[in-house]
Amino acid sequence: MIDISRKAKLMWHCRRGMLELDLILTRFAESHLNVLTEEQLDAFDKLLGCIDPELYSWLMGYEQPTDKDLVDIVEFIKLHDKFR
Repeated sequence: MIDISRKAKLMWHCRRGMLELDLILTRFAESHLNVLTEEQLDAFDKLLGCIDPELYSWLMGYEQPTDKDLVDIVEFIKLHDKFR
């Protein structure tokens, strides 16, 4: 179970400069933060520290991150994004 303050921090960081990213990340966080493992939460937190153009490219499948942890969480998000 995720700590309330950590969840609030992650939800806040899901708000991006691109509407598309806001929608994908917020939807994912609302439905999955409570069930992610600590490792997945750490990877998601790390992902949210990346810049918007990279995030968009990864989540749209144009490129893949070089970091293995980021690859795993990006694939998990893409798998669970019903609107792709």
